[in-house]
Amino acid sequence: MATRFKKMVDKLKEFMYQPERIRNMGIVAHIDHGKTTLSDNLLAGAGIISEELAGQQLYLDYDEMEKARGITIYAANVSMIHEYKGQEYLINLIDTPGHVDFGGEVTRAMRAVDGVILVVDAVEGVMPQTETVLRQALKENVKPVLFINKIDRLINELELTPQQMQERLTKVIMDVNKLIKAMKPEKFNEWHVDVAKGSVAFGSALYKWAISVPSQKETGIGFKEIYEYLKQEKEKELAKKTPLHRVVLDMVVRHLPNPIQAQKERIKVIWRGDLESKIGKAMIACDPKGPIALMITKIVVDPLAGEVAVGRLYSGTLRPGQELYIVDRKAKNRVQTVGVFIGPHRLEVDEIPAGNVAAVVGLRDVISGSSCSDVEDFTPFESIRHYSEPVVTMAIETKNPKDLPKLVEVLKKLAKEDPTMQVVLNEETGEHLISGMGELHLEVKVERVKRDYKLEVITSPPIVVFRETVTKTSPVVEGKSPNKHNRFYIVVEPLPFEVIRLFKEGEIDLKKMDKSFVRRKLVEAGLTGDEAGGAVEYCEGNLFCDVTKGIQYLNEAMELILEGFREAVRTGPLAKEPCMGVKVKLVDCKLHEDGVHRGPAQVIPAVRSAIHAAILQANPTLLEPYQKIYLMVPQDYMGSATREIQGRRGQILEVNVEGDMVTIHAKAPVKETFGFAGAIRSATSGRAIWSTEFVGFEEVPQSLVEEFVMEVRKRKGLKLEIPRPEDLLI
Repeated sequence: MATRFKKMVDKLKEFMYQPERIRNMGIVAHIDHGKTTLSDNLLAGAGIISEELAGQQLYLDYDEMEKARGITIYAANVSMIHEYKGQEYLINLIDTPGHVDFGGEVTRAMRAVDGVILVVDAVEGVMPQTETVLRQALKENVKPVLFINKIDRLINELELTPQQMQERLTKVIMDVNKLIKAMKPEKFNEWHVDVAKGSVAFGSALYKWAISVPSQKETGIGFKEIYEYLKQEKEKELAKKTPLHRVVLDMVVRHLPNPIQAQKERIKVIWRGDLESKIGKAMIACDPKGPIALMITKIVVDPLAGEVAVGRLYSGTLRPGQELYIVDRKAKNRVQTVGVFIGPHRLEVDEIPAGNVAAVVGLRDVISGSSCSDVEDFTPFESIRHYSEPVVTMAIETKNPKDLPKLVEVLKKLAKEDPTMQVVLNEETGEHLISGMGELHLEVKVERVKRDYKLEVITSPPIVVFRETVTKTSPVVEGKSPNKHNRFYIVVEPLPFEVIRLFKEGEIDLKKMDKSFVRRKLVEAGLTGDEAGGAVEYCEGNLFCDVTKGIQYLNEAMELILEGFREAVRTGPLAKEPCMGVKVKLVDCKLHEDGVHRGPAQVIPAVRSAIHAAILQANPTLLEPYQKIYLMVPQDYMGSATREIQGRRGQILEVNVEGDMVTIHAKAPVKETFGFAGAIRSATSGRAIWSTEFVGFEEVPQSLVEEFVMEVRKRKGLKLEIPRPEDLLI
């Protein structure tokens, strides 16, 4: 291996110092639209794998589970060299998953790249996950180009005429541009994809050919000629004349920005520090001589080296032996080695300058999303916001009790690698609970525990995570401390969804942003002036507002009051499920003058029980997670497919008929969609193409609330009755 990559390593070292000749890019798409086959082709073109194996080797799907399931689960990094117009370029490529359960991998990868190739299947067109991954890219200020894949299917399977083919492709391009315009209006003129300008390519990753307007000028092969080649089944010949890797990577070099161009724009979006400071200027200039600014986007476990932190270096030069501050974790680690990835192989180098994607050993305290610098007071990068959240949970335990400490260690590692997975120890039952984006997400994690860590484990069937909420305003509730010396007067009300959205999407931040700006935004979102001015803590979809005036000692007690609030909303009173959409107002309080009498044991339980008692008097209910279902079936199976959805409390939102295919848009509660994959395959004789996407929470129908509450309480070993407000108060 060392000899094979010797030349490549020398080239990589040379280009790392020429950022204008670097392209950091990702490949994103809906599941099964051909990202990984495209990646194989690009690697074959760069001489990393043999051209014969491209499309079959799935080089970047190097995890056994990915090969077995035929899907991409982990974002994979690879660096390669491409020659364009007599000049060579370093392409740092990240292939990302298309399945909605692994959307966290896409979100994290977007922070490391400056541009993306959006891959769309010519037959299926723009699908829900296409929209999601494009939104993730544009939100991060990452520029797209478009590759329309599987053109051969239009001719060989659908038997379209040249005219029909052009119409189909025009629609795909218009749909992509419509999304860009809606999601990034200020960049639309500059970033929309345009066939004439060469930011759209067409081809077949499987058969290794592609065309674009610039390639047509060079080869003389355009749509008309393509049509003839495909009709005559001469795709091998076509691949020799217009090889896919050349057409696509030429498009990348021409249209995607280099790190210097990209960082001028991107730093403003992903970093809220002072742009005029030394480190701000260094990042905007992509300066290798500046202070170190490294954003970790992924943790990879190497069997020999242990944890490897992969991230984008925006400023400075990384070398072994450096001490870096892990800003968000308040820790300091020493860099042991630095390197780059070529698929599963990590190649160590002496140093890595700004503008590159680096693999670092030694940063043991980082997690995905950490900011690292050699400047202690470095303002961390904006946290990476995931577009879905864990909504499915299962209990996991070891068959052999002596393996329990090892399981705890392994689960911690997995959660560190993948922040979209949550691990909680249920102290009442002693179970470990793992939560993820969907059934498949958790299946894959459990498989890794068994396969990579050789642990025999037992898991419960998947269960859905509800949220507890309120639908009206409570009366004022008095919470007394156990010593009766402190009293807290609490009101709870529904929190407007727009407020949750502002926090979730990072538009406001109580700790980092100007108070008057936050206050104005909160008032616009539906809070009163007093509530907006008194907003002091946001916790997972809930807000605490202090609307008191001139209370003595309140500042000293506030952190304990907020701890009581956090505890109350993390496990609500109905079924100890997390709360969401609850606004908690402190309207008055009486505090003992001596700090000894208002310690944690007095304040926290008083606030927690007052909030819970108030929730129980504010018409509480449950929210459940919903999924959007997108289904394509032949007309003959439409009835079976819609019955399957409606039988799961699903609603059909839209039905479109095109030829003999029907497209169904629907939504259904996640609780009812367990086992949906097998059921829909059987209902449609395996003829359905379908995908799901998390769309948020909706109220559980009133007739089912009590049943679901009792179901959860029983599972958690709680009393099978909802507590009364008076039972909670001293």
